[in-house]
Amino acid sequence: MLFAAVVVALGSAAASAQENQGTAEQRAACTPDAFRLCSAYIPDPAGVEACLRQRKPALSEACKAVFEQASTGSARAR
Repeated sequence: MLFAAVVVALGSAAASAQENQGTAEQRAACTPDAFRLCSAYIPDPAGVEACLRQRKPALSEACKAVFEQASTGSARAR
């Protein structure tokens, strides 16, 4: 049950700018960071996303890339 909540939370966190649930690769990249840095916010997707964004310097390189990709995607869509 907790894993399902994290998947939902990270799907939203990893791809909110793209308005989809994120790819399996994006969720895999950020799941360890969500547990390590933001477990207090699980199962709240918005809370997990905000927490990960606030802790961007502490994110793994893979998860940082997910957020940078989402930011770049939203900037292009404007």
